[in-house]
Amino acid sequence: MSEHVGKAVEEGAGAGEPVEPARVRRLWHLMEPLHALLYYAPEVSEQAAALGYDTADRWPRYFPLRAAPLGEAGAERVASAFYSFSPRMVAEHIDPAWNIASPREVLAARLRGIDRTYRTLLGDRVDSPELAEAAALARRAAQAAGTAGRPLAAANAELHWPEAPHLQLWQAATILREHRGDGHIAALLLADLDPVESLVSFAAIGAASVERFESRGWSSAQWSSARARLAARGLVEADGTATPAGRALRRDVEEHTDRLAAGPWQALGRAATDRLADLLGDYWVAVLSSGLLPSESTLGIGKV
Repeated sequence: MSEHVGKAVEEGAGAGEPVEPARVRRLWHLMEPLHALLYYAPEVSEQAAALGYDTADRWPRYFPLRAAPLGEAGAERVASAFYSFSPRMVAEHIDPAWNIASPREVLAARLRGIDRTYRTLLGDRVDSPELAEAAALARRAAQAAGTAGRPLAAANAELHWPEAPHLQLWQAATILREHRGDGHIAALLLADLDPVESLVSFAAIGAASVERFESRGWSSAQWSSARARLAARGLVEADGTATPAGRALRRDVEEHTDRLAAGPWQALGRAATDRLADLLGDYWVAVLSSGLLPSESTLGIGKV
């Protein structure tokens, strides 16, 4: 890092100034894969299996791994926080989850799994000064993230920070990911899109295939009913594709989400935010080239 950039980053140049949506979205694209390894890495799956979770399919471990920061939350609270999953599907996996292992045990297991995952993917780079710098910047952003009205961000922000820089980077990515996700739910509520409508309307603009979205547990009848409600509002055509009004509404949702996710980056400052983006590039490539993450995501990254 040059002396000029280093001084700007250290002093928080640009902190408090408005952050363009492109910067906000760029950091989301770079950090989301760093968090998402939690649900796909074999090292994490091994830890979940050791606790007693069924790992033949990813959902029995996904729900406790993501919900553990909430404590022994029941299915209704988890469904509320996760929003777009069918309550039936949430109950199927959360009702038995805390009888298999406690949230405290799950939290410890996920850190062990992420530690091994990052060491496998990044090798010696986990001990590099560049990764330590990235972790410090990401942690600053995460600690600046407002958590009022954001249950998953707040729950993760309450957790003790691990000492190892690569685990701090993962925890920061997780807090920031859930901070954005909580804000996205607020944007969906503002758009008057209920949980299943949020998926149907997103599939309608081609964010991912209908089959990918259907993995969230809604029945064919529930999906069809949601499509009919959206059609009555003039948001989708009879074949399920979005109308111009439907595309405009989803564009508004994404713009609201970006605005609600901007706070941590505004606090960090433009120079530090850009420096973090530069540092994350190699790690982003390492994660994507690992083949661990699915090629199609319900998040619509790169398509919205």
